[in-house]
Amino acid sequence: MATDKRNESLRQAALDYHEFPKPGKLEIRATKPMANGRDLARAYSPGVAEACLEIKDDPTTASRYTARGNLVAVVTNGSAVLGLGNIGAAASKPVMEGKAVLFKKFANIDCFDIEVNESDPAKLAEIVCALEPTFGAINLEDIKAPDCFIVEQMCREKMNIPVFHDDQHGTAIVVGAAATNAMRVTGKSFEDIKVVSTGGGAAGIACLNMLLKLGVKRENVWLCDIHGLVYEGREEDMNPQKAAYAQASDLRELSEVIDGADMFLGLSGPGVLKPDMIKKMKKQPIIFALANPTPEIMPDEVKKVAPDAIIATGRSDYPNQVNNVLCFPFIFRGALDVGATEINDEMQLGCIEGIAALARATTSAEAAAAYQDERMEFGPEYLIPKPFDPRLMGVVASAVAKAAMESGVATKPLTDMKAYKDALDHSVFKSALIMRPVFAAASQAERRIAFAEGEDERVLRAAQAMIEETTDKPILIGRPEVIAMRADRAGVKIRPGIDFEVVNPENDSRYKQYWQAYHSLMERKGVTPDLAKAIMRTNTTAIGAIMVQQDHADSMICGTFGQYLWHLNYITQILGTKEHQPVGALSLMIQEDGPLFIADTHVHTEPTPEQIANTVIATARHVRRFGIEPNIALCSHSEFGNLNCLTGRKMRAAIEILDSEPRDFCYEGEMHIDSALTPDLRNRNFPHSRLEGPANALVFAIADAASGVRNILKTKGGGLEVGPILMGMANRAHIVTPSITSRGLLNMSAIAGTPVAHYG
Repeated sequence: MATDKRNESLRQAALDYHEFPKPGKLEIRATKPMANGRDLARAYSPGVAEACLEIKDDPTTASRYTARGNLVAVVTNGSAVLGLGNIGAAASKPVMEGKAVLFKKFANIDCFDIEVNESDPAKLAEIVCALEPTFGAINLEDIKAPDCFIVEQMCREKMNIPVFHDDQHGTAIVVGAAATNAMRVTGKSFEDIKVVSTGGGAAGIACLNMLLKLGVKRENVWLCDIHGLVYEGREEDMNPQKAAYAQASDLRELSEVIDGADMFLGLSGPGVLKPDMIKKMKKQPIIFALANPTPEIMPDEVKKVAPDAIIATGRSDYPNQVNNVLCFPFIFRGALDVGATEINDEMQLGCIEGIAALARATTSAEAAAAYQDERMEFGPEYLIPKPFDPRLMGVVASAVAKAAMESGVATKPLTDMKAYKDALDHSVFKSALIMRPVFAAASQAERRIAFAEGEDERVLRAAQAMIEETTDKPILIGRPEVIAMRADRAGVKIRPGIDFEVVNPENDSRYKQYWQAYHSLMERKGVTPDLAKAIMRTNTTAIGAIMVQQDHADSMICGTFGQYLWHLNYITQILGTKEHQPVGALSLMIQEDGPLFIADTHVHTEPTPEQIANTVIATARHVRRFGIEPNIALCSHSEFGNLNCLTGRKMRAAIEILDSEPRDFCYEGEMHIDSALTPDLRNRNFPHSRLEGPANALVFAIADAASGVRNILKTKGGGLEVGPILMGMANRAHIVTPSITSRGLLNMSAIAGTPVAHYG
């Protein structure tokens, strides 16, 4: 029953996500100002005619004067959607919108999803070909086999832009990268191995084709499907793509064919491969069980019979996840940037080598931060990079662009590959996906997070999301009957005492332990036993802090109502130590053009230069928690000494403190906000600034300024806030603000869910 409720809750949450606050996952926004008649005259009549005539004279200029050069179409007829099958074009639209979002978020590629009611592959291909003037590339998606082969071949023959069927080639590229590194780990070679594959669909055939390009011999490939071995003369459920792998053999079953195999490649269904079959394979078998969500065999079953096996799945909860997102955004990025006319074999092989080489390289600090407590060292459990390794964009897209130029299909060749790769690397974090490394880090631990305002509906919704999506355990402080009543009223399915722990201030077995612990901390600060008892009955922030102090919780979150400094007082009393004191409050504002950190918004109303310097140091440390290299501006009313005002004097003194010791991060000040965010303006006013590019963190001389900027960005700038993050307390407590949403609380729970040892 509990499982049914949870499934229904997940279903409704997914539907709400797609419906609110506006239907769907995409919208169109203008990229040019349209504030007056002059702008409109340029955007449309009469000015638009000039761009039209330029393109008429030279069609290649469409990428200069329109969005075509950065625009991809995701096209489907809905005949083979995810694990849903032939659900039709309209029902496939949520998936295609999702693919479009991934293009934008991972590679900053604009995308239109196009769902076509056409089951005839030839007619579908004609429709796609007619779209060429609009798009720089075509991504075919979720079209059933063998129709997908026909559509892609016809489009590639007729179109002069890249056409890429991701279900085929995206999977094949990532499999190729993983297999390349599996050969290195095992000491085997593609030329010598025997490959047994299950699944004759688009992805399966494409993976086999790719393995041939990498050196596997055709006679060493044994393809099985639901009917058994694909053999010469078989007529049942055959097509030319399967027939290309037909074997002249009397064997018929997978259990027979698998004998002596080096590699199993599964793109079929759950439970297809049995442990007894693995026993028949050669030593150090390579098992790619890629059926989702349940693979052909679970990794733990493989390890029982073959401890030395090299295993990959399609799942994120096991090593070596074969995930198309490692490839498709970046191969399109590289192809578009050089104006490629197709995505050829050389580009795909370049993509494979880029991904494989990245796994063999030293792990980046950013990737290590995103996947803490996982061993990310090249070997059996790390054949391919993690999907959120920030190096993927630069490495893969540049490898693809280079291969396109060398193979002669680039119409806009690049002159400086290093500069191109550097530009890609710098663009990685302009995305709301910035929170993914934080959730990934949090998923490597199981931390207990106490919510002081456990009766708040937003907390209830955040707790439900935590239970469904993370490994952390919420602890709600509040009256169980009130929590249950409000959960019912809000439609939240989790229940106190069943799905999560509740600390009832009115009746908890640890009450005596808690008030005595609080009294021992505060008895020389005017707190009597009676006052300690009263606080432990009524003050949920103090209760949460004592829980952390007594190791009954790993971190606490409070502040959904009340004044920030009131909460901070109790946290400092109970959790403050000589090593850990509140340094500042840091808010991450996720904006359209990237993240911006703001500090100190709450802790020090009028900080001293020493406190400002400490805030800068702490800000640098926490910015790196998101895999971002800090570029910090110290902001004031004065700019580089032009005013003798209070904020200017404070910032100049803070700079002196920071300059007194070597620092491993970039900072500069004092300056105005516009100079911090606009490099051209800053360079005109102060050519020798230490900052390069826009600042990604702003530190202010007074809390009023920091808080004001934070609130403007949140309410008028469309920024999504993560925070405030309480710096200096070793991640043991965080104080949010009353305006926080349930989504914001979930983000903060991920921050709190990162192990304390990884925080400062």
